[in-house]
Amino acid sequence: MTRFSPSPVTAVLGPTNTGKTHLAIERMCAHSSGLIGFPLRLLAREVYDRVVKIKGPGEVALVTGEERIVPPGARWFLSTAESMPLDQGRDFAFVAIDEAQLGAHPERGHVFTDRVLNARGRDETMILGSEALSPMIRALVPDAEIIGRPRFSTLSYAGIKKLSRLPPRSAIVAFSAEEVYAVAEMLRRFRGGAAVVMGALSPATRNAQVAMYQAGEVDYLVATDAIGMGLNMDVEHVAFASLHKYDGARRRRLTLSEMAQIAGRAGRHQRDGTFGSVAGHHDAQFTDEEIERIEQHSFPPLKSLFWRESRLRFDSLGTLIADLERLPSSPVLKPAPEAIDLAVLRRLADDPQVAPSVRGQAAVRRFWSVCSLPDFQHRGAEHHANFVAQLWQHLGQGLGHIPVDFIARKIADLDSVQGDVEKLGARIAAIRTWAYVAQRRDWLADPAEMAGRAREVEERLSDALHRALAQRFVDRRTAVLLRGLGGDASLLPVTLEEGDAICVDGEPIGHLSGFSFVVDAQARLADRKLLVAAADRHLPGLLARRARDLIADGAKALGLGADDKGRPALFWRGQRIGLLVRGASLGHPRFQPDRALDAIPRPDREALLAHVTDWLEAHLKKALAPVRALTRAAEDKRCSGPLRALLVQLVEAGGAIPRTEAEPLIAALDGPARQVLQRLGVRLGSLDIFCAAMIRADCQAMLRLMRAVRAGAALPEALDPAIESLRAVVPASALPGEGHPAYRGLGDQALRVDMAEKLIRAAHDAKGNAASFAIDPALAISMGLTAANAERLMRAAGFRREAAPADAGADSGSDKQRLWRWRGLARKKAQGPAAGQENRGHFAALKEWKVAIG
Repeated sequence: MTRFSPSPVTAVLGPTNTGKTHLAIERMCAHSSGLIGFPLRLLAREVYDRVVKIKGPGEVALVTGEERIVPPGARWFLSTAESMPLDQGRDFAFVAIDEAQLGAHPERGHVFTDRVLNARGRDETMILGSEALSPMIRALVPDAEIIGRPRFSTLSYAGIKKLSRLPPRSAIVAFSAEEVYAVAEMLRRFRGGAAVVMGALSPATRNAQVAMYQAGEVDYLVATDAIGMGLNMDVEHVAFASLHKYDGARRRRLTLSEMAQIAGRAGRHQRDGTFGSVAGHHDAQFTDEEIERIEQHSFPPLKSLFWRESRLRFDSLGTLIADLERLPSSPVLKPAPEAIDLAVLRRLADDPQVAPSVRGQAAVRRFWSVCSLPDFQHRGAEHHANFVAQLWQHLGQGLGHIPVDFIARKIADLDSVQGDVEKLGARIAAIRTWAYVAQRRDWLADPAEMAGRAREVEERLSDALHRALAQRFVDRRTAVLLRGLGGDASLLPVTLEEGDAICVDGEPIGHLSGFSFVVDAQARLADRKLLVAAADRHLPGLLARRARDLIADGAKALGLGADDKGRPALFWRGQRIGLLVRGASLGHPRFQPDRALDAIPRPDREALLAHVTDWLEAHLKKALAPVRALTRAAEDKRCSGPLRALLVQLVEAGGAIPRTEAEPLIAALDGPARQVLQRLGVRLGSLDIFCAAMIRADCQAMLRLMRAVRAGAALPEALDPAIESLRAVVPASALPGEGHPAYRGLGDQALRVDMAEKLIRAAHDAKGNAASFAIDPALAISMGLTAANAERLMRAAGFRREAAPADAGADSGSDKQRLWRWRGLARKKAQGPAAGQENRGHFAALKEWKVAIG
């Protein structure tokens, strides 16, 4: 974007529903042109419709990944954050980014951070977000004026209410299509119905639902958490049907900010609002602290935002990847986790069938645009990379266009409203992919025609999904429940279906979470007894089948992680089945199955436990092999005391210790002991003693998990991605407070200990037999170590620069030409034993080894 002069930047920060977006729309419309970036396609569409009424359809544009409405003379643009047309030669008088606090989001955060840093209007720029963003604005945009937007109405907690007693003009929030439609059906039973808002609906369907609610045709709205992102409606009360959501990786409790974002939709301007929970929902209850903080709009400030380089070079695939991996220079920015576009780029850059066809800046730039295609179908990096490679076969050769008949056939294949909810949902995700492709004018010979076809198919599929969900989760299940009332519910046919749903006569009544039966969250109390009775008789058989499914899945569906309380746990298909607890040693934890597994018939339960135990051993064996090897040697009484004590320290420290802390031990090592260390891969370096195999990323990650298991504590917070991957050089500020065993601090950087020894060895090789010598800085530079910190390392390792010649001028550059000399390391002399310690042997820690390691 062209900048004619620095424009004022205003950060408008405040709670939800304080008119921030309305202010931005007013400011944009007062300028000759403008652009606002939003977090959601639905929100961009809503504001587009509002601005069209003000400026007229010929003056306003909508730009999202899947939809483009850009009249030739359009001057005011509404867009999703990712699709903001900032690099297309356009110059906007006004630019704004909405919900900028999403810069802290692991997946999309780097996009919002980039907009905060770089998206500027010619005359005015506005950053909208929560108050938690304030310290980030001060750090990253110090010239910005921060304006607070206090809420003009009161938001208060109204407690837990039955669904039947919720007040009119209420919004009920759930986190899956099934929950949304189940709640809507319950409201239809005794309140005449409800409008429904979900991300899976097309904009037209969503608008019709909202219009029905706003017109008063229904008094209730059931929505997903999309309601929290500025979809403004006249809502007086927000009721949570759940406080847990699946975020794409695991089911977790909402953060305090997410709760407040949604609850804040209650009330408009000076009209007070309330929030609360729906009765009968065990996971929808707020804590006292959460209530107080939401009412007072008191949230912890953000400490960092995710960042990824946006000024990319396209000289080659390697250059592009290097730019995308570049570390941020600001301490309040942290590298974004690997996004799907970068994951796809990496895979295809290593693909000999693809990489040779990407040569030259134009090809690399075009290839990156294809890799940036969103994974709407959530198939994962490998499958998505295969799809991108298929598109590149057309885009990277010949005319560089996807054949019209090819994309037309793909769209036509999806143009069917037949099938169940899952099939319709899958088709909608697929058509969004082709809608995105059709918006790329340089990818198709006739993009307008294909975009129109994709849009029509999406509309039909969204409407069909709306009808199918209502039919599947509303009418038939109600009939089944009513038919079973008064009868023997245990005689009803109960089955376990896809999605872990337990169904009565083909209709879901609840689901299995791991091996626990959870009654449908929306069922009335009277229905719950019936549902439990229907499931109880059949549950052991269903669990036995589920246990066999777990075994049949093999290793791919099992994994380790933290449960909702942060405890180390074992998961199957993303659901917890037990905890890891302290075992015989640090490297040998024990699996403690959840009590729900007790309901599995004994033979299947024993087979399941044997399978899980074998998997756990195999999973830990590789990552913890060096830990176990050092532990065995430390427990081997044939090894000398100093050797065993040194190994104890290495295991406890996490694989590396400063040499100064172990000098007495090293001095006491004999030849055989040193041979044992060599076989174990332990290196006695100049500055550090370390086991190279223990400072691998997989071993360090597993050690963090095992320490939490041994301590019976929650897993610590995730480390900086650069440290998680054990990059050679990282910012010292990224290290945790207690440090990290794999790194040695050097000024404002930290260097991995094996790389430090590599540099020191190179210096000794350069020295040879010479009294003074030069050190080639190339190796340190290639690691990313600054010259000042490389000199710190050399001095710590016993090297000193020669004194500058007395006649050297200030600008002679003699400092760079000065040679090095080896002065040697000053070793601390071993202290004699303290009084009363003579008979303790070499190290008393060996007597407590079982305690320390177990």
